[in-house]
Amino acid sequence: MIALTILMIILAYLAGSLSSAIIIARMYQLPDPRINGSGNPGATNILRIGGARPAILVLIGDVLKGTITVWCSYFLGLEPLSLGLVAVAACLGHIFPIFFEFKGGKGVATAFGAMLPIGLDLTGLLLLSWLAVVLITGYSSVAALVVSLLAPVLTYLIKPQYTIAVTLLCLLIMIRHQPNMVRLLNGQESKIWQKFKRKK
Repeated sequence: MIALTILMIILAYLAGSLSSAIIIARMYQLPDPRINGSGNPGATNILRIGGARPAILVLIGDVLKGTITVWCSYFLGLEPLSLGLVAVAACLGHIFPIFFEFKGGKGVATAFGAMLPIGLDLTGLLLLSWLAVVLITGYSSVAALVVSLLAPVLTYLIKPQYTIAVTLLCLLIMIRHQPNMVRLLNGQESKIWQKFKRKK
């Protein structure tokens, strides 16, 4: 089982390293998201530089990277902690993609995808929480941080055996959002609506 866990961790990292934002940007002949817009190769930045359609494709791709690897690991019989390590590996691949000079995104969509196999009740609550915070504040980064704080608590209440795994994921997301925290404190973070308006 240890060998299988290691294999799935490696595969999850490689799957995560397939940067949806960079691949979709090239398909749509958009500027490189690593050096344009916010400089973050993720769905939000693709929304800024390319519009809604490619952004939706990026979002789907990023979610699937987390979902497929964790779901496969679940059906192979990996324990909750091992599933958490697989999920973290997928996010690390997204954040530090070996195929794209280790310049990746924030990992939020991939982390969300990794939590999908836990259950639709948990993911539904997390999605509603994210949408509510975005609608109230306009900041996708604030929504990601709030959901990262809520997710371990909700997981403990719904399926406590996955609490450690989800906590590991959320810690990674919060660490990755440190630059956003600084911009928020300095009043320099842009709202998601501003990104869309710039494109329009």
